[in-house]
Amino acid sequence: MMELIGKIVKWHYDRNLIKGSTDQAQLLKLIEELGELSNSVVKGKDIRDDLGDMMVVMINIMERNNISVEECLNVAYEDIKNRKGKIVDGVFVK
Repeated sequence: MMELIGKIVKWHYDRNLIKGSTDQAQLLKLIEELGELSNSVVKGKDIRDDLGDMMVVMINIMERNNISVEECLNVAYEDIKNRKGKIVDGVFVK
């Protein structure tokens, strides 16, 4: 996994998407990719490419902010790990 992330980071640098772009521009790209995911979900299409594209953009944002994927996931897990809620009739109940 780390090798693949490294290839993605290199791809960003090779295209000047780290120093030549901004977090704001990448956020807009992420929202665009979210729209594509939404379209695929609604139409029952394969979502792997859409999710992957979103991850590529998020890796760009992480790289420009010197944050790792592992760090982000650890922070998120620490935030959710003690939550006791569950989905009941389609609604999350705490």
